[in-house]
Amino acid sequence: MRRTGSSLFINRELSWLEFNARVLEQALDPSVPLLERLKFHAIVASNLDEFFMVRVAGLKQQLSGNVHEFAADGLSPGEQLAALSARAHEIVAAQLRSFQEKIVPELKAEGIELLKPGKLTKAQKAHVAAHFRREVGPTLTPLAVDPGHPFPRLKNRSLNLAVVLHRGAKGNKATYGGELIFAVVQVPAVVSRLVDVPAETARRAYLLLEDEIALHVGDLFPGFRVLSCTPFRVTRNFDLDIDEEEAEDLLETIQKELRRREQGNAVRLEVDEGVPEEVAALLTRSLRLEPDDVYRVRGPLNLADLMPIATAEGEPAHLRDPRAVPQIPARLETAESMFPIIASGDVLLHHPYDSFEPVIDFLAEAADDPNVLAIKQTLYRTSSDSAIVRALMRAAENGKQVTALVELKARFDEGSNIQWARRLEEAGVHVVYGLLGLKTHCKLLLVVRREPGGLKRYVHLGTGNYNANTARLYTDLSLFTCDEAMGDDVGALFNLLTGYSTPPSWKRLAVAPLGLRERIVELIDGEAAKGPEGRIIAKVNSLVDPAVIRALYRASQAGAEIDLLVRGICCLRPGLEGQSERIRVRSVVDRYLEHARAFSFGRGDAAQVFMSSADWMPRNFDRRIEVLTPVTDPALRARLVGEILGTELSDDTSARTLQPDGSYTHPGSGTVRCQVRFQELARERAVAQKPGRQRGGPLMLRQVPSVVVAPVASAETPLPDVKPEPKPAAATEATKENAAS
Repeated sequence: MRRTGSSLFINRELSWLEFNARVLEQALDPSVPLLERLKFHAIVASNLDEFFMVRVAGLKQQLSGNVHEFAADGLSPGEQLAALSARAHEIVAAQLRSFQEKIVPELKAEGIELLKPGKLTKAQKAHVAAHFRREVGPTLTPLAVDPGHPFPRLKNRSLNLAVVLHRGAKGNKATYGGELIFAVVQVPAVVSRLVDVPAETARRAYLLLEDEIALHVGDLFPGFRVLSCTPFRVTRNFDLDIDEEEAEDLLETIQKELRRREQGNAVRLEVDEGVPEEVAALLTRSLRLEPDDVYRVRGPLNLADLMPIATAEGEPAHLRDPRAVPQIPARLETAESMFPIIASGDVLLHHPYDSFEPVIDFLAEAADDPNVLAIKQTLYRTSSDSAIVRALMRAAENGKQVTALVELKARFDEGSNIQWARRLEEAGVHVVYGLLGLKTHCKLLLVVRREPGGLKRYVHLGTGNYNANTARLYTDLSLFTCDEAMGDDVGALFNLLTGYSTPPSWKRLAVAPLGLRERIVELIDGEAAKGPEGRIIAKVNSLVDPAVIRALYRASQAGAEIDLLVRGICCLRPGLEGQSERIRVRSVVDRYLEHARAFSFGRGDAAQVFMSSADWMPRNFDRRIEVLTPVTDPALRARLVGEILGTELSDDTSARTLQPDGSYTHPGSGTVRCQVRFQELARERAVAQKPGRQRGGPLMLRQVPSVVVAPVASAETPLPDVKPEPKPAAATEATKENAAS
């Protein structure tokens, strides 16, 4: 039975699948360069893995535990699983059809060939056989399945071969009632899945590792005839389950849990569509799955493993998006030190159009500055070769008081974060892991510096992670400030995270779980109170929280105009009569992953403008440390609302508009592509700079081929109430690189 009011909400999980369908649209778009489309196919596959490992696994746990929890839209766990299975099967079928019918032939036409075992020439077969003997065969362990050998406990996301054997050389494939033996061969993850094969009619040729093993699998079973050899892949529950209050050493506990969750309950079976029915039934039964959990795949399992083809060096330029170079803002370009720049006024960066290098440079300078006494930073996710972490280690070695709050529970990055935590501790950094039961998701960097007037605090707040790699792929916001009240708040928050201090009253920030939801609802209700004069613009990755959604409905009913930019999950239904007629919801999926969170409440100069680390989801409000940061500088407020949010609202190329039934439609004629427009704005401003201008001083850590002034509006620029006038953008310029969830 559905709950009252359920018709007001879109199902969270189905909304996420629709987001992945929008990612798939980029892979199907013929105007996108070929290797970028292949990259999007890989992203879709990776996204689906995470969805099954976490979201589907969670629903299955509810079902097996007889938990009668209804989603906000009124669906039970069983009803959700049925609906998700139907939609996921549609998406997977469309993806594999596109890959086989479009991508593979186009790759071949461009000289990149995925070889089939039956099409190998004599010379290629000899090469493959030698590679198998030298690199693969010794790593394989055939696993028999019979009364004395139970079905093996296969690792999460492992690729395997299901082998059916007949004893004796004269076995017949048709004699399935005879003496048949079933075995599993695990495809080794330590060997590249793409086997380079000498190309005879192409520039590059690859054979999949499972096909190479299948060609020689008989060598593993002397005295038996191979009747069938079918690849299959298992996805398991991969979420952490940790009782922090019972864990004496959180780091050690998480390490143990990481090993355990490799063996979680199976939630999905992917198998080649040509699998014999007997094999499919055996696998389904052995993994304790239902028929709806089985995905018969036409083509390679797990297209994410083909990413190396999409990113290989030396491919013709027309196969990829044009190279985009992040720019250094004019205020920072020639500066010898960032401290006086920040002291003279707040600095706002819009990544990746503005380079992430100033963030790294700021920390690197602080690490070596003798006047810097202390550095405190949160680390949620970071890159594998992190300049941020190296700077923190160097700062500690230079005798500064350095504190790093490393979030060990950052999903799928737990292992790498454990490694960084140990290295930081060895370098003398004081490493803490945050508060029990809460993930520290806010992005904060605090530098305490001794200056002639006394100690001064410099703060960096961001919407994205301290990760130089993803900063080139995700759109995010960075704010540098030395505002005294902001420094007080950030200092107090670090004290809360590292000690036992009583939660303070905040001067500038709103902090979750200490009232952030209440602050958001208060801001929304404030616009509702203005009636038709109310105005809300909000950009988030996901909108799920029922209390916030109901507040938005109230504001719409009161007459406020509401524009929402929601990249992924959106549980709000726009356009409902009597509820949400004045709410418009758009999603932009393009070259860069839209990741920033920014908000404007009000009109013109009176608008209150914010950026945040938090999406509007229950987990962000209740189970994470998050911050909502006001942007107070008039020029930065104008830029954030007028240029950044306004330009994204004008997008009619990469944007899709949410309909009341949960579907998405293309909104316009394809004249404005916001991500291209942001790049154009940077290039236009470059003309105003003097030729040959060089960066200097300690900020010159990396050479940048060209420099563009970051967009900064004047203090007198009014905050617009309407969208900016569209300007033509090159619709054929492919701007797609990463759209992971």
